[in-house]
Amino acid sequence: MERLSIGALNAMEKDDFTACLGGIYEHSEWVARAASQQRPFQDRSGLAATMRLAVETATDEAKLTLIRAHPDLAGKLARAGALSEASTREQAGLGLDRLSDGEFERFTDLNRRYQERFGFPFVICVRLTDKPGILSAFEARLENEIPREIAEALRQIHHIARLRLADRVSEPYAESLGSLER
Repeated sequence: MERLSIGALNAMEKDDFTACLGGIYEHSEWVARAASQQRPFQDRSGLAATMRLAVETATDEAKLTLIRAHPDLAGKLARAGALSEASTREQAGLGLDRLSDGEFERFTDLNRRYQERFGFPFVICVRLTDKPGILSAFEARLENEIPREIAEALRQIHHIARLRLADRVSEPYAESLGSLER
């Protein structure tokens, strides 16, 4: 996927901007659409902060919808190849697409217990942990109260979004360095 500059994003039509960044927050184009109203951005961190603020100021219902837009970790959708491109890449990077049958059963049990307890899927930024870390977090977070777990899920979603945005949008200083080398 081609990385874009802030300038290119600022110059896009609203629908193109939304389509380009609509997957930064999993299946939640409304975040990119809200951010598009705040252009122009000076840099990627300003864009990230604007997208985060769109989520933080959303209704509780919108926040829960965002959390529920995330797939189960190493779940049936992953085995069926039905995840978003970004989720597929992130889970595969940790080997969650290549679990043994025993590991798959453990993840399935944890996903089920978590979903029954909270009513939404377990969300963790897999790019900032490892398989043992995920399993440990699963067990620990099952003990949380619902408000605390909603806050933690959103915190993890912001980590995911920040990393996805870094994959998609180049930093302005890199562009200026490139022009100095010519």
